[in-house]
Amino acid sequence: MLNPVERVRLGRTGVHVTRLGLGLAPLGGLFTPVGADTARGTVEHAWQLGIRLFDTAPLYGNGLSERRAGPVLAGKPRDAFALSTKVGRLLRPGGDSGQHIWAEPSGVTPVFDFSATGVLTSYAESLDRLGLDRADILHLHDPDEHYDQTVREALPALVELRERGRIGAVSAGMNQAAMLTDLVRTGHLDAVLLAGRFTLLDQSGADELLPLCADRGVAVIAAGVFNSGLLADPRPGARYDYAPADAHLVDRALAIHQVCRRHGVPLRAAAIQFPLTHPAVTCVLVGARNPAEVEDAVRMAAVDVPAALWPDLRSEGLLR
Repeated sequence: MLNPVERVRLGRTGVHVTRLGLGLAPLGGLFTPVGADTARGTVEHAWQLGIRLFDTAPLYGNGLSERRAGPVLAGKPRDAFALSTKVGRLLRPGGDSGQHIWAEPSGVTPVFDFSATGVLTSYAESLDRLGLDRADILHLHDPDEHYDQTVREALPALVELRERGRIGAVSAGMNQAAMLTDLVRTGHLDAVLLAGRFTLLDQSGADELLPLCADRGVAVIAAGVFNSGLLADPRPGARYDYAPADAHLVDRALAIHQVCRRHGVPLRAAAIQFPLTHPAVTCVLVGARNPAEVEDAVRMAAVDVPAALWPDLRSEGLLR
C-alpha cells in the first residue's frame, strides 16, 4: 500500500519530497475562479494532511498561484518541505498571452524568456511573489520552441544556481517526453516533471524518457495524472489536456473505469498510483482547487490497489 506522505530522496539530490505533491496551478484560477482565501486554505489543509511537496510557476494564474501559496509556506519550517517553481516566462504588464484558461485577472502577461538573464530574473521575481528565500527544485518551463537557447543559456544558469546552493535540483517540466529526453542527455538535469505523458491514457513517456531517467538516476515527477480531468470523471464534455475530450478518449477512460470497478478500485486512485509503478517515478503531483480535493487526493493515493489490476488493464488492451 502506498504511503502518500512518505518522504523520499529526489534522485541523487539532497532534496526530499513526499510521494504525493500538491500541484498549485488550480489555485491560480484554472478555468474557474478560486479566490485567495480558498487557495490559502487548500495549501494549509495539504500541510495538515502531511504533504510536503508544493509545485507552482509564474504562469499559474499569472502570478496568483505563487502569491497565494507563499504566505502559507512562509509560516512553515523551511527545511520541512520542498518547493518547486519554474523559469522561462517573465510576467509583464499588458498584452495578451493567448492563454484564456485563467479565470481571475492578474494585470500581467507571461512572456517567454530563456536567456540566462531572463531565467535569473524570473527566479528572483518568483521568490519575491512567494516571500521565500529559495526554491528547492527549479524547472525549465515549456521550452518547446526555445530548445537551442535553453541549452545554451538557461540550463547553464540553473546549473550555476545549483552550484552556488541557491537551489537543490535542476529540472525541466513539459507536456512532451521527446525534448525532456534530449535535455536529460545533456547530463545536467537532476529531475524532470513529465505532465500527462505517463498516465492511464498516455504512456508515451515510457518509450525513451523513463528508461533513460532510470539509467541515469534522474528523478521523474509525474504530473497531469488525470489528463486535465478525464481520468477523474470520465464523461462526455470532460477535459483532456485542457480541451474537451474526443469521444474515443471518453470511451477508453470509461473502459478503464469499468476494469477498475471490477477490482474495487476508484479510477482516481488508479490514475494517481499508476505512474509510481515505474521505478523511475519518484512522486506524483495532483492539482487541487479546495481542501476537499486535497483530502480526496490523499485518500485515493492511499487506496490499496490490487497488483492484478495492471495486468488486467493490459490484457484488455487498455494499457501498453
